[in-house]
Amino acid sequence: MIINPTLVKTEALLLYCRDLIDSYKDKKDDLFDIDKQSKEYINKHTIELLSSINRTIQPTDYYTRNVKVTRIAYIIKSYQYIDKTISKALKKGDQFNPAMLCFSLLCSWFAEKELNHITKEYLYFTIYPYGEIYDKILFNNKDIKYRAVNLAMIDIAENTILKYNNYKFK
Repeated sequence: MIINPTLVKTEALLLYCRDLIDSYKDKKDDLFDIDKQSKEYINKHTIELLSSINRTIQPTDYYTRNVKVTRIAYIIKSYQYIDKTISKALKKGDQFNPAMLCFSLLCSWFAEKELNHITKEYLYFTIYPYGEIYDKILFNNKDIKYRAVNLAMIDIAENTILKYNNYKFK
């Protein structure tokens, strides 16, 4: 079987982002002082992103059921690599914005990849309005701490994707 590493890595990244969104979407903690309109905007786009990811990749139990399939094993290893890399970058006790991290990971990944595969992932996620979201999260907000955390999320995402791009399956 021929396995396309880019597609495997893309699926693993989407799986990671789905899990990231799922783990934080119902949290009601307000760590930052951002306006209601921005909060609603971010939540709306996060839910839209989650919906698109769910249409693109399989349910979680599919991956756990098929762990012995080579392609799935590579997806899981890639997922673990992403998780390990991000966990190293985040210091214990640091503030964290999962929405910005998720958008930044996807933006960095699809910006790094050429549109040489006509797949639903590439078609959708390369035209996703990341710029609008960045503007709303970064520039249209007055909370300096919030802005600093978001810039840190972009930095973590970009460094993770640079390393991930060079990751080889073992």
